[in-house]
Amino acid sequence: MVNTTEISFRTIFKGMACAVLASVVYSCKGNLEDVRKMDIPEDAPQAIGRGIHLKYTDSGILTARLRSDVMRDYSNKEFPYQEFPEGVQVEFYDEEENKNTVTADYGVVYEETGIIDLRGNVVIITSDSTELMADQLYWDQNQNWVFTDRPNTIQFKNGAVNQGQGFDSNQEFSNFRSRSNVGVQIIDDKEVEKE
Repeated sequence: MVNTTEISFRTIFKGMACAVLASVVYSCKGNLEDVRKMDIPEDAPQAIGRGIHLKYTDSGILTARLRSDVMRDYSNKEFPYQEFPEGVQVEFYDEEENKNTVTADYGVVYEETGIIDLRGNVVIITSDSTELMADQLYWDQNQNWVFTDRPNTIQFKNGAVNQGQGFDSNQEFSNFRSRSNVGVQIIDDKEVEKE
C-alpha cells in the first residue's frame, strides 16, 4: 500500500520547485539589448582591447598591420565606431610588398561611412620616402580618398617641400590638390632641357 501523505508532500515539493524555476526563467527572459543597457553605462564602450596587433590579409597575402595600445569598440552605439585614444600605427602593403606607414596620436574608424579620422602628429611615410605631416587627416576607405582642411607639410623624396592649408588626394597621392600652399620645388635641369 502506498502512503498518500508521502506522495502529497513529494507532489507539492516538485510543484513548488517547478514554480520557482519557472518564475526565475521567465523573469530573466527579455531583450538582450535591455540587459546590456542595464549593465553598461550609456557612454561606455562595448569592449576594450589592450596591446592590439591586427593583421589584415587578402587571399593569404598580408595587406595591412595595425598596432595600438588601446582600442575601444563602440559598435553598440547607434552610429558604431572604434576609437584608438592612445594612438595608432598602420602599415599598408601593396602587391609588390611596398610598405606605407601611417601613425597618429588618436584615431577613430566609423563603420557605416568607412571614414577614418586621424588626429595629432599624423605622419604618413610612403614606400618611396615621401612624408606627409598634418594635425588631422581623414581617409575615406570607400572612395580611396585622403583629405584635410588643416595645415600640412609634405616632403618629397627628391627634397621638394610643400606646406599648405588643406589638400585632398587619392590614397596613392598621384592625384593631389593642395590649397593655399608654399613650397620649394626641385627641378631637374636635364628634364627642362628635353622640353
